[in-house]
Amino acid sequence: MSAQVIAIDAMGGDFGPRSIVQASLACLSATPSLHLTLVGQPSILEELLSSQSAVDRSRLSVVPAAEVITMDEKPAQALRGKPDSSMRVALELLRDGKVQACVSAGNTGALMALSRFVLKTLPGIDRPAMVAAIPTQKGYCQLLDLGANVDCSAEQLLQFAVMGSVAAETLGIIRPRVALLNIGTEDIKGNQQVKLAATLLQSARGIHYIGFVEGDGLYRGDADVVVCDGFVGNILLKSSEGLATMIAGRIEALFRKNFASKVVGAMALPLMKRLQADLAPARHNGASFLGLQGIVVKSHGSAGVLGFQSAISRALIEIQENLPQRIRGRLEDLLP
Repeated sequence: MSAQVIAIDAMGGDFGPRSIVQASLACLSATPSLHLTLVGQPSILEELLSSQSAVDRSRLSVVPAAEVITMDEKPAQALRGKPDSSMRVALELLRDGKVQACVSAGNTGALMALSRFVLKTLPGIDRPAMVAAIPTQKGYCQLLDLGANVDCSAEQLLQFAVMGSVAAETLGIIRPRVALLNIGTEDIKGNQQVKLAATLLQSARGIHYIGFVEGDGLYRGDADVVVCDGFVGNILLKSSEGLATMIAGRIEALFRKNFASKVVGAMALPLMKRLQADLAPARHNGASFLGLQGIVVKSHGSAGVLGFQSAISRALIEIQENLPQRIRGRLEDLLP
């Protein structure tokens, strides 16, 4: 098996380099063909690496970057004011062909702005889109856009549908069902952009478009790919995360209410642990920036070691499936 080489922005995220270094070493241990390049401040990274035992430095290198983009920094400031940031240097390694993908837990807006500037978009793509796997009753659904594009034209929603369909195929889904998120399933429902996008999708070659889907249909697993603008997608994602946290808290409180509830809770504990493991955010962490001339995966800023490992694993799949080239080929086949 040929080697996969990934650049890691080691300075981003809420937990900083320590968590990212631990996740990186765990991935190296689990995947013999993986090579990682940690980008950041060498004094910090080398100290963390020296505290670990049996680090295979033949598959791990450190590339210096003096600056760090903070989580609250404006994208324009990150783009113009920090040419030696760990995020930018990692993306430049990808642009220059020294690595095959980039993973960062840093500032989302800055990462998107820098990715578009450094890597550029694929021909036929106006704007990149963020996509992530959402658990459903039947498995998982690829949801995009998750916040990169607040306002979208019908043509851009069509582009998202093409990219999302290819992304679903790389995860083993044959002929993915593609739907537009809407306030109803009837043809008369929705705003003008969604209606126009539906017309475009109905005539697009090679896309298995099944029509509109509502929010509850997404979680039933009615579609494999659900397309919406970033404003709606981000609200849906954050609302879902908040709802899941609230339900888990309510269930835990009920099991602690009295002695009988504690007994029932103890009996249900194995099932609850299985459910928590299946739906754990860390397991599904990693949103891909589709439409770029390179593979960029955004880890949640609050992700811990397991979550960052999941983001690296997503980048590995996209390298193995050559996702940008597959999207390029599909665009050439499907779009005029």
